[in-house]
Amino acid sequence: MRTTLWLAGLFAAAVALALFAGENQGTVTLFWPPHRIDMSVNLVVLLLLGAFALLYLALRTWAVLLDLPRQARRWRAQQRERAAHEELLDALVQLLAGRYVRARKAAEGAQARQVAMDAAGEALPHGATLRAVAHLIAAESAQALQQRDLRDAQFNQALALAGGSDTTPELREGLLLRSARWALEDRDAAGALARLDELPQGAARRTLALRTKLKAARQAGRGAQALDTARLL
Repeated sequence: MRTTLWLAGLFAAAVALALFAGENQGTVTLFWPPHRIDMSVNLVVLLLLGAFALLYLALRTWAVLLDLPRQARRWRAQQRERAAHEELLDALVQLLAGRYVRARKAAEGAQARQVAMDAAGEALPHGATLRAVAHLIAAESAQALQQRDLRDAQFNQALALAGGSDTTPELREGLLLRSARWALEDRDAAGALARLDELPQGAARRTLALRTKLKAARQAGRGAQALDTARLL
């Protein structure tokens, strides 16, 4: 539709210019002592239009040249962002495939890229979430390899990022749920229940949270708490 309107406007302008040029017999005289130049009005109009077009093209070219450094910085930032996303996806794929060492290394690579972007003043609007997810993948890999100190270090960094104003509450809730599941795997029922107690009321009543709480209560031998939790499911 836009192309059709553009062509129609161009055709109308051409018709108007042809009618104006055909009926206009006026002349323009320029005095440049000792010279005198006589030109038709049509030629003067064409020269003015040509000069305007050349000036416009020159200004546009100058603006593009001035904008080249910013475009180059933007392109480099996009390349870094793309590389960080690719490493994060690779970490997730490696984790799902059971290749935990590779998953941890890819997640740490994504973290390093995010830190470098922040230091260069190219922080992403969702950078904190990306880094938190990368830390979570690294923690999940460490849990699978029974490297609990590394798991806790990665988890604490993810939890610190999830507490910022530029992340969603669901990110922190998901981290707490994963931590509770890890505690269950380590036969630490009290630790799992403590993590679940940190959840807000709405998140604590979700099916996954209730099932985790039921398993933790059974593991801890708290029959009454397990029965109360089972009623909520």
